[in-house]
Amino acid sequence: MGEVRLMKGNEVLAEAAIRCGCDGYFGYPITPQSEVMETLMARQPWNETGMVVLQAESEVASINMVYGAAGSGKKVMTSSSSPGVSLMAEGISYIAGAELPCLLVNVQRGGPGLGTIQPSQADYFQSVKGGGHGDYKLIVLAPSSVQEMNDFVNLGFELAFKYRNPAMILADGAIGQMMEKVELADFKPRRTNEEIEAECGDWATLGKPKSRKKNIVTSLEMDSDIMEANNLRFQEKYKKLEEEEVRYEAIQCDDADFVLVAFGTSSRVCQKAVEIARAKGLKVGLLRPITLYPFPKKIIKELARKAQGFLSVEMSAGQMVEDIKLSVYEAGSNARVDYFGRMGGIIPSPNEVVEALEDKFSWELSYGVKRSY
Repeated sequence: MGEVRLMKGNEVLAEAAIRCGCDGYFGYPITPQSEVMETLMARQPWNETGMVVLQAESEVASINMVYGAAGSGKKVMTSSSSPGVSLMAEGISYIAGAELPCLLVNVQRGGPGLGTIQPSQADYFQSVKGGGHGDYKLIVLAPSSVQEMNDFVNLGFELAFKYRNPAMILADGAIGQMMEKVELADFKPRRTNEEIEAECGDWATLGKPKSRKKNIVTSLEMDSDIMEANNLRFQEKYKKLEEEEVRYEAIQCDDADFVLVAFGTSSRVCQKAVEIARAKGLKVGLLRPITLYPFPKKIIKELARKAQGFLSVEMSAGQMVEDIKLSVYEAGSNARVDYFGRMGGIIPSPNEVVEALEDKFSWELSYGVKRSY
């Protein structure tokens, strides 16, 4: 068993970065994730592992520092909250277009605009649909605990390097600020340039070794035919991601007539909601997507063949609900999909979720069969 501590979600992101052999963090403070940089500055990992920690002059500067460092095959990351990630959108698109690995963290707050510093999940569209320009995707991991905030740092880097694609940990202000017991990973040494070259092949810019030709990292291509070929290659990569990297947790779904679908803090609320509903004699389960992209379409299609309905529970106006509806439609099922959520930084209560389920699916609950539409 590894070292166990009581830590805040934002703090453990910083500790996990140090322990996984991260080479550099470039960021800019914004509530409710400022503790990530504060913890790194207090820990001074440059004295321990050689990790670079730098506060950039803005979010735009920080993402471009990530871009440059990622081009050298280094493990680099940044973190921010909703408005800050919006400022990074162009740079993230550049990184995706240049096929570089990096780790991004968004500890979401309510919006739009400056909004509130309270927790939200309203950056779902921005994260899973490609928040910047062009046809690209991020690998998106959604932690629901402080332990997963720790675990997903290493996992995010692994997936980013495996697919040469930016990965994002999409958390929210509640998980960033809450404290829980967490088991920390052992320290990994930072890789040498020789190890980076062996791992990354010929794409990392490590100077100009005699063993290979000149290397240029860019997302720019003036020849439309080559640019289309690049995009087709990206789409094949995303298809492979959808086939091989889907992660989810299914709780009491085997006999469920109704399935709550929720991630992050909302999924914690829904776990209690399932207990309350079951105590009332309602066969309710919970599907928690762990990867928001790739989205767990296959399991939703399987559940849609027997479930009467799905309720997407979100701390937003309803964004993930669209992906659930699409999955149910592709399954050829007439199971109904509805949404319940709170906005503005308010976290729904388990009782509110159960009441919403009973209200929105009153017909199905009354007659015990799927309703035709």
